[in-house]
Amino acid sequence: MRMQEALRDALHTEMARDDRVFVMGEDVGLFGGAYGVTKGFIQDFGEKRVLDTPISESAIVGLAVGAAINGMRPVVEIQFSDLLPLAMDQLASHAARYNYMTGGRVNVPMVVRNKFATRSGGGPSHSSCNHGAFIHFPGLKIAMPTTPADAKGLLLSAIRDPNPVLFFESHHLYGVKGPVPEGDYTVPIGKAVVRREGKDLTIVTCGGMVLKADGAADALKAKGIDVEIVDLRSLAPLDKETILKSVAKTKRALVLDEGPVTGGISAELAALIQENLFSDLKGPVVRVAAAPIPPPHSPPLVDAMIPDVDQVVDAVMRLAEGGKIA
Repeated sequence: MRMQEALRDALHTEMARDDRVFVMGEDVGLFGGAYGVTKGFIQDFGEKRVLDTPISESAIVGLAVGAAINGMRPVVEIQFSDLLPLAMDQLASHAARYNYMTGGRVNVPMVVRNKFATRSGGGPSHSSCNHGAFIHFPGLKIAMPTTPADAKGLLLSAIRDPNPVLFFESHHLYGVKGPVPEGDYTVPIGKAVVRREGKDLTIVTCGGMVLKADGAADALKAKGIDVEIVDLRSLAPLDKETILKSVAKTKRALVLDEGPVTGGISAELAALIQENLFSDLKGPVVRVAAAPIPPPHSPPLVDAMIPDVDQVVDAVMRLAEGGKIA
């Protein structure tokens, strides 16, 4: 099953189980969503639960906040993460804070699905990786599935969560196939997973970068370096226990992210590891992330901007050549 099919399975399952769940967004009804996740939903659930909206991200998210406060479970589709800043006030000042401002008396159970990842032709308005910006706002949970199984499991958990959840879906992963459990299958938000076990170095990463980390691990295996890969799956809350347990074992860490290297999740992860394991590390924490520039349209410029397998291998080999990996 492809990732968008797993997302459709999760959403359809939950809408059939709970009539408080409804979807809305630009072209989610008659068109079925930009990647077909809600295709056929309007026939199955009707126009009152599958809402095509005007092109106004602030209004869409604001409507979802109001519906959630009044007992509904809205699932919003924002076509590209580039458009999330248009709804920033609704997300950061309202959805994220109502529970705090009311002493825990009011929850905001809503999901904002959005697509991200830098790709050729997407350019500066349709291929940003701004996920790291949202970790600055307490009250928002952030999920980022890598496999189709996690897409289903995390989305079901997100819809049932009493808090607002930003759900980042990578363009790079929509076509990836994988097994998906049938029925009521959930993956807890805030729990990372070790995708590959190793003993020499830990790569901490998320989203489409997990595939590049795996490619780099194959190349480094041939050079005698055994890499462990931790897939975050959730950026907020972070699974600090799994991250630190892995790095405590390998004593070396590389943080790999598709977002800009400046001020994002890679900086947060590097600080977390340094603060907790500094005296145990056998080398500095290395960051490999995107250049801090707006996403270009040109394929060669996109390739130059975002991390690739060779960059990861080179970063690890520089540690090795410096005597940091024996």
